[in-house]
Amino acid sequence: MKNDLDMKSDTENEEDGTMSTESADVRPAESTDARPAGAQQPTHHHSQPSHHHGHALAGILGPAFVAAVAYVDPGNVAANITSGARYGYLLVWVLVLANCMSVLIQYQSAKLGIVTGKSLPEILDERLGDAGRFMFFMQAEVIAIATDLAEVIGGAISLKLLFGLPLFVGGCIIGAVSTVLLIFEKGATHRIFEKLIIGLLLVITFGFIAGLFIAPPNPKEVVAGLIPRFKGTDTVLMATSMLGATVMPHAIYLHSTLVNDHYAPGEAKPSIKKLLHGSKIDVAWALILAGSVNLALLILAANSLYGMTGTDTIEGAQRAIQHVLGPVIGTIFSIGLLASSLSSTSVGTYAGSEIMHGLLRIKAPMWACRVVTLVPALVVLWFANNPTEALIVGQVVLSVGIPFAIIPLMRYTHDRTLMGEYVDGPVKHVVNIAVAALIVALNVVLIVLTMLGKA
Repeated sequence: MKNDLDMKSDTENEEDGTMSTESADVRPAESTDARPAGAQQPTHHHSQPSHHHGHALAGILGPAFVAAVAYVDPGNVAANITSGARYGYLLVWVLVLANCMSVLIQYQSAKLGIVTGKSLPEILDERLGDAGRFMFFMQAEVIAIATDLAEVIGGAISLKLLFGLPLFVGGCIIGAVSTVLLIFEKGATHRIFEKLIIGLLLVITFGFIAGLFIAPPNPKEVVAGLIPRFKGTDTVLMATSMLGATVMPHAIYLHSTLVNDHYAPGEAKPSIKKLLHGSKIDVAWALILAGSVNLALLILAANSLYGMTGTDTIEGAQRAIQHVLGPVIGTIFSIGLLASSLSSTSVGTYAGSEIMHGLLRIKAPMWACRVVTLVPALVVLWFANNPTEALIVGQVVLSVGIPFAIIPLMRYTHDRTLMGEYVDGPVKHVVNIAVAALIVALNVVLIVLTMLGKA
C-alpha cells in the first residue's frame, strides 16, 4: 500500500526521539484523550458532572444494535432452524462461540471509527491506489448484492406466508418499505433510524422466541449442547457453515461508520475513552440480544422440530412450526421474519452506500443504492424456481468477501500511526489474528465444500 513508506519514516522518527505528528497534535488540556494524526478533534469538554454519567452512556448506545441486525437476517434463521431440526441441541456451542467472535470483531470496527473519526472504507481509500480502490469497491458491492439477496427473498417469503402474495410482489414491497426507512438514516434524523431498527429488532426477538413459551425446552439438554462435540461428518459441515457465516462483511464496514453517524454534524461528543467504554457496553448488549435470538431459533427447532423433514427451507420451517405449535405461533414467526428482512435489508443498503462513499468518494442518493442491490434480488424472485438455491450461492459469495473486510480491520487497529495510544497491544493483536484466521479458514472450507457439492 502506498503509505507504507510514510509509516516507516514515522516509526524512524519516533526511534530518533523526534516529535511525531501524533504527539504534536496533543494539547495539554487534552492529554488524557490524544487523537492520532488526521483524526477529528473532539468538540467537547472532558469534565462532566458525575450525575450525568448514566445519561451520557445512554446517549452512546445504539450503533451496535443497528449492526447486530446483520446477525439475525433470514439467512441466519434458515441455518439455525436447519441445525436444530437435524441435530437437536448438539451445536448450541457453535452459536455461543460464533457470538463471542462477533463481539470482538464488531468492537474492533467501532473502535477504529471512534479513534480515527473515519470509517474502514475511508481508511482503505487513503491507503489504496486508484485501481486498488476500484477493485476493492467492486468486490464489496458484489457482497452487498449477495447480502440483499437473502434479505429480500426472506421478506418476500414472509409476505407470502402472511398474505399469500407472489414472491416478486413481496420483494417489491420489501424494497419500497425499506427505502422509506432509509430516509431517516442521515443527519439529525439518524437517531430516528436507529430507533426504528431497534424496534424491528425487538419484533424479531419476540417473533422468534414466542414458540419457546408455548413449548419450553429442557434446560439440561440445552446446557449439554454447550459441550463441544460432533456426531459424524455432516455435523462438522454444519458447524463450519454456522461459524463461517457468522460474521457479515457489511456489518464490519458499517459499524465504523455508525459510531460517527450517531452524532449529528457539529453535535458535541463525549471523549474517546468514554465513547470506547460505551461502545463496549453497546456491542456486548446488542450481540447478546442477537445471539439469544439465534440460540432461541436453534433451541426451538431442536425442541419442537427435531427429526422432521422439510425444514431446510424457510417456508418448510414455518409450516412445521405452525403444525407443531399452532397457527398463532406460526404467524408470529412470519412477522418476526418480515421484521428481520426489513431491518437487515435497510442496514445492508446503508452499508453499501457508505462503502461507495468511502472508496469512490461518491455520495450517491440512497434510493440509487437501494435500486442497485434490489434489482438482482427481484430478478431471482421472478425467474428462480427455488429461491433457496439462490441463498446458497449468496452465502458462498459472502464467504469470499470476509477476508477483504476482516484482515484490513485487524491490521489498522494494530497501526500506531492510526490509533495512537489506543493501538491494540501485542496480546490482543495475537487474539485478533487467531480469530480472523479461524473465520477466514472456515469460509474457505465452506466455499470448497459447496463447490464440491458436499455442503
